[in-house]
Parts: sequence; structure tokens; C-alpha cells
Amino acid sequence: MNLSAPTMPIFLVSLILAVLAVLSAKFLSIPVVSGNEFWVAVLAYIVLLVGNVAKGL
Repeated sequence: MNLSAPTMPIFLVSLILAVLAVLSAKFLSIPVVSGNEFWVAVLAYIVLLVGNVAKGL
């Protein structure tokens, strides 16, 4: 399996999801994220993983 760097949009989506999960867990109450912080963080890393594994994403 060859890994490649994710494109900037994929990286930014992953970063935004991770930041939302942390902010919701520690500081803010974000309606969609609150109560699901763990799964939003997992989704962020899955997006980043797909961006690394799939060529051209």
C-alpha cells in the first residue's frame, strides 16, 4: 500500500472536525457535536486516513 499526502481540502476537513470535537468536549456546546465528540474525532481521523490512502484525494 502506497501512502500519499492528503490534499489541502481533505486535511482542512479533518482538522475542522477534530477542532469541533475538542471544543465541544471542553468549552462549547455545539448542537450536532455535543454528546458525540468521540465519534466526531474518529470521523476526523478516518477522513485523514482516506486522504492518505486514496491517491488524488
